[in-house]
Amino acid sequence: MDHVLIEALEVDTVIGVYDWERTLRQRLRLDLELATDIRPAADRDDIQLTLDYAAISERIGAFAEAHQFALVETFAERLAEVLRQEFAIAWLSLTVRKPGAVANAASVGVRITRGQA
Repeated sequence: MDHVLIEALEVDTVIGVYDWERTLRQRLRLDLELATDIRPAADRDDIQLTLDYAAISERIGAFAEAHQFALVETFAERLAEVLRQEFAIAWLSLTVRKPGAVANAASVGVRITRGQA
């Protein structure tokens, strides 16, 4: 199985457990690995036969804009569900980082893996 990569995608969303966090948008940084067989797309040079990372990136931005969660864990789980359903992704690894959330750490976050490769 091949992997389509989207690395360091930045989106702004309302996320956090503290009241002050619920009043502003914060930046999240995402890394994704999406399993697919790229051979049909490569053989025909046809984007319709692979995972369109531009369309997926746009969908992630729309998801972040439309939703508010307390936990990064919830953001990651719900986003993974949406992506797998809407883009027929059999397997994905998603890392969601929240820069600046903890003093003395560049970022904190979660990495989840869903599906079968």
